[in-house]
Amino acid sequence: MQTVDTLIHAAWIIPVEPDGRVLGEHSLAIHEGRIVALLPTVEARRRYRGATEIERPAHALIPGLINAHTHAAMTLLRGLADDLPLMDWLQHHIWPAEARWVSEEFVQDGTELAIAEMLRSGTTCFNDMYFYPEVTARAAAAAGMRATVGLILIDFPTRYAGDADDYLAKGLALHDTYRHHPLIGTAFAPHAPYSVSDAPLARVRVLADELDIPVHMHVHETAHEVEQAVAQQGRRPLARLQELGLVSPSLLAVHMTQLTDAEITQCAAAGVHVVHCPESNLKLASGFCPVQRLQQAGVNVALGTDGAASNNDLDMLGELRSAALLAKAVSGDASALPAYQALRMATLNGAIALGLGDQIGSLVPGKWADVCAIRLDELESTPLYEPLSQIVYASGRHQVTDVWVAGEHLLKGRVLTRLDETDILARARQWQARLGAPDAGSNL
Repeated sequence: MQTVDTLIHAAWIIPVEPDGRVLGEHSLAIHEGRIVALLPTVEARRRYRGATEIERPAHALIPGLINAHTHAAMTLLRGLADDLPLMDWLQHHIWPAEARWVSEEFVQDGTELAIAEMLRSGTTCFNDMYFYPEVTARAAAAAGMRATVGLILIDFPTRYAGDADDYLAKGLALHDTYRHHPLIGTAFAPHAPYSVSDAPLARVRVLADELDIPVHMHVHETAHEVEQAVAQQGRRPLARLQELGLVSPSLLAVHMTQLTDAEITQCAAAGVHVVHCPESNLKLASGFCPVQRLQQAGVNVALGTDGAASNNDLDMLGELRSAALLAKAVSGDASALPAYQALRMATLNGAIALGLGDQIGSLVPGKWADVCAIRLDELESTPLYEPLSQIVYASGRHQVTDVWVAGEHLLKGRVLTRLDETDILARARQWQARLGAPDAGSNL
């Protein structure tokens, strides 16, 4: 009998690949942070002895969810400016608030709050874009959470950096610091075509090719963005990115609500990854990403929440349900984006987009043991006929009981094992008092 670090026995395991598979009465064997075996529980009890053995007889194990686009620290801005269109929301509320308040302390406290929320929602990896990314990287590493940290780039000066050269220099230093870290990766994160000019974007293309890391960018988020680009530059933003050499397998194009058939074909041919953020797009009335058409063309579509300032949560289970329902309404096809595809978008597709498809995103031997356990015997998910569909259409984040990252038990019975929930809440409430004070709105 072989001894492993952890042996988890579950009612079901949904490995994500191959598509749609649900394995009843199966167990997961984990050793040195990686999945050793996925096998029937009867056989697992015979072949393996776990140093830690965990019984989850009413649970499904799925791969840890991957939030492929967020702004973690903006969790401290949750609910600050609701029910507004994107550019009004950004220019008159969010950017002024950031100019006044964003600091290393803000990013530390906001990121820890976000990580706690994401872990309690079953998310084990997030792809971030925000200021002070070195603080985000430290917070994620300290929490034991997997993250791809964005090397932020924007034309205008902020508290974080004075110009494009400064942003890029700080980003490259961060990349060097974490280039061999087991949990933290990096991606260039130019904010959007309308906020980054040609010369810095050309440098990003060269550097991304040299370093072999992704380029994470808001693209075609709203009709206004596209119309403004055509009026000012004579071409759509995606055409400009194509001219700069950025339309490639390195590009994670976020939102993509405004796409022609030709642009979908172009993205498919170039190997672009699209990150769909349905709830943020709905709340800001930004438009609808044509998920079914993208998938039919062969484009890899991942899923993200966006920041909690525009969502207003970091709940990937809620996001994948919204994605599945919205795809049906937009396409007029009730069979569009079935449950197994929605779950794949929130797991393996995100891993592939981040260049981590061979390491995470599905429960197969050899990959890191990034795992989420969801309890399915509660009133809200009973009766239960099909576990995978039940997770997508009827389950909530309160049913996530356990989360492991690289085999480490970071959420155990709904309790965070590395993070101090009481301290995180206290600091978040201090920020609430500051941002909500009578004089705080004078610059908003």
